[in-house]
Amino acid sequence: MLTAWMALTWGGIALAADEEAYFSDFPVVASVSRLPQRLADAPAAVTVIDQSTIRASGARSLNDVFRLVPGFQTYPHSTEPARVSYHGLSDEDYSPRVQVLIDGRSMYSPLFGSGVNWATLPVALEDIERIEVVRGTNSVSYGSNAFLGVINIITVDPSLTRGFSVSASHGSQNVRDYGLRVGGRIGDVGDFRFTYRQQNDDALANRGDWIDDFQSRLFDFRADVAIDDRNALQLNAGRAEAVTGVGRLNQLTGTGKPDNPIRGLHQSDTYAQLIWRHVVSPSADFQLRYAYVVDRANDAFNFVFPTVPPQTFYINQSGDEGVRHELEFQNNVQFASVGRLSWGGSWRDDSMRSAWVLPAQGTVHRETARVFGNWEAKPASWLTTNMGLAGENDSMAGFLWSPRLSANFHLGAENTFRLGYSRAHRTGSIYDYRADYRLTVKSGGMTVYDRYPYSADRNLQPESMDTWELGYLGNWRNWRASLDVRLFHEKVTDRLYTIDRNANNNLVPGLTTPIQDVVIRGIEYQFKWQPLEQTRLALTQSFAKIDSDYLASALSYPNGTLSRPEDYRNIEDLTERSMPRRATSLLWMQSLPYGIQFSLAGYWQDKMKWSSNSWSAKYRRFDGRLAYPFRLGGVSAELAYVVQSINGAHSEYKTFDGSGSDPGGFGRIVDRRQWISLRLDF
Repeated sequence: MLTAWMALTWGGIALAADEEAYFSDFPVVASVSRLPQRLADAPAAVTVIDQSTIRASGARSLNDVFRLVPGFQTYPHSTEPARVSYHGLSDEDYSPRVQVLIDGRSMYSPLFGSGVNWATLPVALEDIERIEVVRGTNSVSYGSNAFLGVINIITVDPSLTRGFSVSASHGSQNVRDYGLRVGGRIGDVGDFRFTYRQQNDDALANRGDWIDDFQSRLFDFRADVAIDDRNALQLNAGRAEAVTGVGRLNQLTGTGKPDNPIRGLHQSDTYAQLIWRHVVSPSADFQLRYAYVVDRANDAFNFVFPTVPPQTFYINQSGDEGVRHELEFQNNVQFASVGRLSWGGSWRDDSMRSAWVLPAQGTVHRETARVFGNWEAKPASWLTTNMGLAGENDSMAGFLWSPRLSANFHLGAENTFRLGYSRAHRTGSIYDYRADYRLTVKSGGMTVYDRYPYSADRNLQPESMDTWELGYLGNWRNWRASLDVRLFHEKVTDRLYTIDRNANNNLVPGLTTPIQDVVIRGIEYQFKWQPLEQTRLALTQSFAKIDSDYLASALSYPNGTLSRPEDYRNIEDLTERSMPRRATSLLWMQSLPYGIQFSLAGYWQDKMKWSSNSWSAKYRRFDGRLAYPFRLGGVSAELAYVVQSINGAHSEYKTFDGSGSDPGGFGRIVDRRQWISLRLDF
């Protein structure tokens, strides 16, 4: 049991289901309280996505997978980075309110706005064992970036990937993907896995004033070594690279705009992580984890302004470098009669340097120290309680407390109700606290050009959120069905937003500041059913309403983003429609004769706003996959055909009104994409 507990806690092989557990392949989750728990005992709603579901979805990019999770929104990368958000509030480019973990390592980046850059996410889809998605705040366990939710990606144990595997995908829109995976033994003490993955496509159809393309490469290595029966080491290391097209065209000349030319945004993520796990006793264990990550970006160009004489400016808006060092200790203890405890602490140093965003500041450091604890107790067979508390001291944001309290009421083995409360905080990025830049061109003593001036607020206060939720989990094993319902009320206080104060060229720099109090309320559910041995269905829906009220301080700025009543409404829409009021997903997985696997995914989403100047129109989308596994001598193989957006072109990110029309031709249109994949396992 201890070995199984350790495996779940540290991302190894899932526990087998007992007779009372949820029927899913992974009935036990460890992402909520850092304790392995049955779904019925967890203090938050969790969606588990296994490898078979990922394959069946037909996803080629990881962010696409989260269309299957109720309350989540995503769109594909284009000239803007792909985003994944939960319950909206998604105006920042890299969606910093959802924490993403890979084998315990945070994908939070000080360079990319304290969020996640999905273009350089260092994991291949085929290396994912499962994803545990915590739907709701989990700052208690993972800090301020877990403000709205957590995505915990757990990769396959290297002992299960021995041998040699190659894969290739070719299709429309210049899809050209190649993969290589090698796994083997390390003497008599461990196993390793090495993965190389390359992707290329022309992304969305080029329209209007932009050109879209994408290419990426991934090198990923993991080794697990057992030192003795009480100590084990896990090493992860690798690098992910991506180039995306950015910039704008002058439609009259067909050339790039001088102040934003067509160019490549080069991005990379280099990482190393070492985890030491130690069994203290049959009822206690601990782990010590160190992670080192370097993110880099470069989209530099020279801007020549036609004064007399011409003036040349070097601009690198996305550069240059973000570095993270993180050290974390975690101890799990089981007490004979009073419950289980997971506690620990962490320290991290985030640093960023950028000649454009942080001019003359050199390398800016930010230190954060955390302590956390989660306690599970079962005072009666019908009751499970969870209590959590975390304290976080941030060198830029100050000290913050995050508590959580929940109670799960078990009405027999098949029905559980959950009532919970939690408080969370989200701090701004290094950019929000320290950025100070502008591009000012003067001629003859007069300012003739002023580009987006910004000056950070070093005393910026964090957002906070109070969440109440009522949950229900039904597990009807005789019917091979389960239902997970979450009723939520989330109140965000002092929601942060970057406002422009430079209207009418008054040379007042913009800043990030609290502008609103926001209430998000609604209901979401996921229903899984296996009516026949060869048939699996998964249905999700979310219904939500967001309301907001401006803070008096936000309306005191006389120019820029909030200068007129129509501007107030525009930002209100960006907040209140940042989540579709209704969204549905349905995944049908069917095993056919001769081992053929068929799946069809459907998505229906109301209109919403990702950006202040455009809408994402209401749409529906269908993706399909047909796969045939076979053998060639001693080689296992699979041939698959995937079609995305079977029903044709639609917008998922930008149109310029909510109806779906795009009179200027500047939207982002997702059209039908199809490809054939072949995988050989030696």
